[in-house]
Amino acid sequence: MKIYLGIDVGSVSTNLVIIDDANRVLASEYLRTRGQPIRVVQEGFKSLAGKMPAGAAIAGAGVTGSARSLVGAAVGADVIKNEITAHAIAADLEVPGVQTVLEIGGQDSKIMILRHGVVVDFAMNTVCAAGTGSFLDHQAARLGIPIEDFGSLALKNESPAQIAGRCSVFAESDMVHKQQMGYGIEDIIAGLCEALVRNYLNNVGKGKEILGPVVFQGGVAANVGIKAAFEKALDMEVIVPGHYNVMGAIGSAVLARYAMEEKGETSFRGFSLSDLNFEAKTFTCNDCSNICEVVNLSLDGKLLARWGGRCGKWENIEIEPGRAVI
Repeated sequence: MKIYLGIDVGSVSTNLVIIDDANRVLASEYLRTRGQPIRVVQEGFKSLAGKMPAGAAIAGAGVTGSARSLVGAAVGADVIKNEITAHAIAADLEVPGVQTVLEIGGQDSKIMILRHGVVVDFAMNTVCAAGTGSFLDHQAARLGIPIEDFGSLALKNESPAQIAGRCSVFAESDMVHKQQMGYGIEDIIAGLCEALVRNYLNNVGKGKEILGPVVFQGGVAANVGIKAAFEKALDMEVIVPGHYNVMGAIGSAVLARYAMEEKGETSFRGFSLSDLNFEAKTFTCNDCSNICEVVNLSLDGKLLARWGGRCGKWENIEIEPGRAVI
């Protein structure tokens, strides 16, 4: 039985999935990255190894996310793709014909516009936290309310408070002011949800033609208050897929399956990686005015891969005989 591994390594969470030839999710892991992407992937491997179907073997592995180059080199990925491609493929798989994908994670947010299964436009917000999950986490901590309860409380509102959402600092000041005015906690939470959605649509979604079906994914999609705020703002149904929090990993696994149709033999190093010692170090190349920061990845003291240069000088140096370097 051939199965495929997908890994999505973000700044907040690291997600791993295993799919079969029919793109069905057989197992998944959702972990906190904690600033240690390789170590967390190794932890995920230990968990997934126990969930492998009897007689199954990993026939291909794909990696996406902000740490995709690092993790891809470490695990021996067959395909390394950006988050836009991975999320779009997974969304179209879950909701055939999807035309708009809203994705909000812990520290960034994205919008993808698809037409006939092809991404024709996209935008990302990686600068301000006001349109991301960390905004809600911070406000939930400020209110002393578990973030898991945020959405359900928002749905109980009678009249959402108008809260400035363009900046997380201003939003917090406005929230305190609304509390002092006597607004109920449900109205304030609903106002925060609407502020995040307003910020997202005015910045990430600005100028985009948002057509249905609309899919909402990423960790924040678990918040029913945000989903309701999107439906109110867009005046249309917003679909949250069943695997909303691991869609990037699903997309990378599907991409790995496609890649193996041509590649044949996988480069995946196996789940035994969970017991190996990887080390990433950087150095600055001063050979030209680019002043590139180059990354070296080593396994048990042996150099495996390097990347980060603009001219390709370092990447083109073969490190391990018979093995292509990124």
